[in-house]
Amino acid sequence: MVTETATRNLSYIQAINEALRQEMQRDPAVIVMGEDVAGGAGREDQGIIDSWGGPMRLTKGLITEFGADRVRDTPISEAGFIGAGVGAAATGLRPVVELMYVSFFGVCADQITNNAAKMRYMFGGKITLPLTIMTGMGAGLNTAAQHSETLYSIFTHFPGLKGVVPSDPYTAKGLMISAIRDDDPVILFNNRQLLGFPGNVHVPKEAYEFPIGKARIIQEGDDVTLVGIGYTTHIAQQAAEALADDGIAAEVVDLLSTSPMDEETILESVQRTRKVVIVDEDYPRCSIASDISALVAEQAFDYLDAPPVRVNPPHTSVPYSRPLEALYMPTPDKVIDAVNEVMG
Repeated sequence: MVTETATRNLSYIQAINEALRQEMQRDPAVIVMGEDVAGGAGREDQGIIDSWGGPMRLTKGLITEFGADRVRDTPISEAGFIGAGVGAAATGLRPVVELMYVSFFGVCADQITNNAAKMRYMFGGKITLPLTIMTGMGAGLNTAAQHSETLYSIFTHFPGLKGVVPSDPYTAKGLMISAIRDDDPVILFNNRQLLGFPGNVHVPKEAYEFPIGKARIIQEGDDVTLVGIGYTTHIAQQAAEALADDGIAAEVVDLLSTSPMDEETILESVQRTRKVVIVDEDYPRCSIASDISALVAEQAFDYLDAPPVRVNPPHTSVPYSRPLEALYMPTPDKVIDAVNEVMG
């Protein structure tokens, strides 16, 4: 007989939604706010409630269960509602705020990098700031340069912020719950190509935490380490499967957290395989791939048989043209070429 444990597959969207619902049921201090997360502010009198559930559908159904006091549509002002989230967190709530696309961070950068990131430090630890910001990112869906960036490296640069990048529904639910329960500001980066992704992984019905700052090895190998981040973990997996046909055993590391970063897992893997390829959808300059490459070069140099290789998009804005966008993206073939380079 097939049990629920073996078959309970949720989509990425369903996993995030379930995490939000369970945490709101558990803790009345958890609130949600953002553009269209409830279905349209001020339209309840027209019978329009929960028509939208946010641009990514992550908050669908929450307003009908928890009401407009805890699920709030906001004006189109990222500076305003991110700032409100910072203030709410500083005064005892545990807000989850949706920044529709990560590219919009520019209009609320002060609230994130100058306030959320620094307040606990500047107040001598007298307050906590349990703010969760979830944001959409990623190219490949033909939404042009302002809606397709992958900018987790920018936020990783700032001390005081934590960053997590789920790669499937299981890690999405666990990391979302961990982010909400964390007493520091956490930014959860949702790659839009994963949102409808079933993942073929079991997602427990009960609430659980996946530890922030911990990577995982999802495929073991002895010949080369492939480091993936969110969606690019699947690119690395596809490359590893193709490489196996040529007798190359690739180890795939799923990074999951950009800050804090699990340096130990990366270094231990590279020390075994002696070669590393980092697959990252962010711009190449000052990227997470660059950071990992420097980490390996500085702390595992004596183990390396070849220099680290990064697979990033080119240093250009995301194209709107579908053929150019496909050329822009990291692909399994590009990863395989990089592996052949480090294998000599």
